[in-house]
Amino acid sequence: MQAVLRSRVIRPAIAQSARLSSAQVIQRFPKAVLSTSIRNMSDLTTIIAKDIVPPVGPYSHAVKTPTAIYCSGQIHLDPQGNMISGTITEKTALCLKNLEAVLKEAGSSIQKIVKVNIFLADMADFAEMNKEYEKWMVHKPARSCVAVKTLPKNADVEIEAIALP
Repeated sequence: MQAVLRSRVIRPAIAQSARLSSAQVIQRFPKAVLSTSIRNMSDLTTIIAKDIVPPVGPYSHAVKTPTAIYCSGQIHLDPQGNMISGTITEKTALCLKNLEAVLKEAGSSIQKIVKVNIFLADMADFAEMNKEYEKWMVHKPARSCVAVKTLPKNADVEIEAIALP
């Protein structure tokens, strides 16, 4: 009942929110909805894992909030910053090992992942990638897997995730 009530109240308000001032939005949205948002930037913690290569661009390995950890995509880079060659199984394992290091640095773990996005350079690698992925994600978090034209540093696989703190 509460979910039905929320959808009836929130959806029309969201549709009109583009035309409302911030004060009007606060009046229209239920207090419970607004209380789940980040209140200020001090609620955000930037995570840079010590055990893996630093980010290859102007971003962090993850951002931790009071309710979630948003991990940037990890590619198959070893701790020295070299792309490993080998099978998709080996590359997937390294991506997941790097992701595990990021989550450990943030005070979380692979077992607390709730959503995964996987990017493959070739969807023909899906079955082989999946075999390795299943070894790590026994709790079966929500997941998307897509093929993309090109990944950073011409990687074959990239894995990003959202986890609980």
